[in-house]
Amino acid sequence: MKSSPSYRITPWVGRLIIANAVVLLLRMTLFTSPEIVQALQFAPRTAFTHPWTFLTYMFVHAGLLHLVANMLMLYVFGTAAESRMGSRNFILYYLFCGVGAAVFSLLLAGIMPVGAFVGASGAVLGVAVAFAYFWPDAELIVFPLPVPIKARTLVIGMVIIDIIASRLWPNDGVAHLAHVGGALFGLIFFRAQWWLSRRGPSEPTRPVERVVMVQSGSSEPDHRTPITPMRPRRRVDADPVTAEVDRVLDKISEQGISSLTPAERRFLDEVAKKKKQDH
Repeated sequence: MKSSPSYRITPWVGRLIIANAVVLLLRMTLFTSPEIVQALQFAPRTAFTHPWTFLTYMFVHAGLLHLVANMLMLYVFGTAAESRMGSRNFILYYLFCGVGAAVFSLLLAGIMPVGAFVGASGAVLGVAVAFAYFWPDAELIVFPLPVPIKARTLVIGMVIIDIIASRLWPNDGVAHLAHVGGALFGLIFFRAQWWLSRRGPSEPTRPVERVVMVQSGSSEPDHRTPITPMRPRRRVDADPVTAEVDRVLDKISEQGISSLTPAERRFLDEVAKKKKQDH
């Protein structure tokens, strides 16, 4: 795991920047009809009749400035996040936040007017959430502010600004609430990941083994396989580390040391090192 953000361009960040730039170039040169944008933009009122727009709207931008702003943010936050998450997980997370932004807007459309929109801002703000999750105290320079801002503070500030702007300027042509939706789904992703890691699969209870003695009718001497005595168990209320040591040692006794997983081997090494330090 990397402990600090990396700004070397990564595979999916590069592909996404190229894809968005190519779409804008084609739209401004070959496919200039407004009907093309209407077919690709996300609009809550046509979401179910045009389901592809949950994805396509992310790759359409209103103009060059809109594209540059989003792709610059994607480069700053996305290269580090992809390096940390891995390329496959990153692109799935990016799409999850982008679709989440559309879903959030669709849900809000049931209680308030939500217009059609395009752009990768929702997905990119979700990527910013990932950056702030991994490096909350990383300091960033944001022009024209004269002092660096911590990543966590910056992302929270961006979400608050979008919420306020959605109330003060609801018809400014910017999908502020979609941005909030992308950030919200990014947060949901990491909270769900944390919750699942906390639950974890519990080890199944070992079945009780019984030895059945069968008397043979033969007059030959009784050849019995010697039974390896089980190592005495510690009290159930022992500390968790001791209980885990017992479990791993029992596994070695029953299945051999080759049955240990890499995680179990590391655990035994750490316990051995700690005991040496204590002595």
